[in-house]
Amino acid sequence: MDYAQLVKIYGEPRQAEAHYSPAICLGAKKEPRIGNPKWKHISTSHVERSNLSMRMHMRRFTRLTNAHSKRFANHCHMAAIYTLWYNFVSINSAVKMTPAMAAGVSDTLWSMVDIVALMDEAEGPAKKRGPYKPRRSA
Repeated sequence: MDYAQLVKIYGEPRQAEAHYSPAICLGAKKEPRIGNPKWKHISTSHVERSNLSMRMHMRRFTRLTNAHSKRFANHCHMAAIYTLWYNFVSINSAVKMTPAMAAGVSDTLWSMVDIVALMDEAEGPAKKRGPYKPRRSA
């Protein structure tokens, strides 16, 4: 396995724009970590493209938003659902199939109904709700 890390070097942000603007990237340093990675392939473009796709498709990942997850577990669940949707339901325009089909993981195009059925199967039947807690009077 060949693995390298690209470390970006940032400068100080401008004071007037410090709150909303990222710091200016002054340069980058390539650091091989394992094996013998090819120097020209060390980049962050795949990760940055993945992050952009996630931010564009899910409101809770956009910057400066009020569409956040109230619980961390819900945040994780949404990331998992997005990953399933992106890899098994969404057709990539460049290869004209889903990423899972292109990788040979699946030979059929899934729908959101299939994903919901998979989640229902993993969750099991709905349980009967217990009694409400007594109301405290103020």
